[in-house]
This record gives sequence, C-alpha cells and structure tokens, in this order.
Amino acid sequence: MRKQISSGSFFEEKAAYSRAIVDGNWAFISGITGYDYNKMTISQDILEQTEQCFINIINVLDQACFALEDIVRVTYILPNRNEFEQCWPILRKYFGEIRPAATMFSAKLVNDDIKIEIEVTALKRDR
Repeated sequence: MRKQISSGSFFEEKAAYSRAIVDGNWAFISGITGYDYNKMTISQDILEQTEQCFINIINVLDQACFALEDIVRVTYILPNRNEFEQCWPILRKYFGEIRPAATMFSAKLVNDDIKIEIEVTALKRDR
C-alpha cells in the first residue's frame, strides 16, 4: 500500500513531491533540512542544522510508523564539503549503532541558508 506523507511545505506543492513515500515495508524520505518548523527559522550553524535535520527525520519516521533503527541508507548533501567532518559527532549520536550505508556529496542547495540536507531510506524490520 502506497502512502504519501507531506509536511505541508509550500515547496512540496510547487515542485510536486512528497516529504516521504511509504510503500509496504519501505519508507523513502526526501531531503530533510535543518529548518525548525516550531520556530519557523533555520540556524546559521551547521551543527544546529544537522541536529534539527535528525529531529525532522524522526518526526517523519514517526508519522510513517518507522523507527530510526529502520534506516538502511542515508545521503548527506552539503554545499561546503569541508564542513562535513564537523557533523560527525551528531551523525554518531543518531547512527552510532545503526550504521546505515551512506554517501556524502557536495552540491548547491535550493537555498543558500541551508548547510546540510539529509535523505534516508528505511526498511521496517520485524520487532
């Protein structure tokens, strides 16, 4: 059964995409940024953005009835590849035991305020 999950973002409607698609035991979560939806702001600090990315990812996983431990693949996108190593402690905080397959690449993002975008794929496991 295919289910779309939306954050209600203006961008999702205009660019015709979903925050996440759940199809059976799979969840495909599109690029998540460090935007704080509670404050409607984005920090200029890469570490704060990275932490907020994970908060946002966990919120989407909850909506999809998945857990962080279900993540099997992660892609990190940063405009400045030299900032990636700064993020490693936060990545270990959330993925230390999970250790999903991962790729990082550097690319210009949709907004210059965004310092990191994280995309994940999850496979629901029997618990």
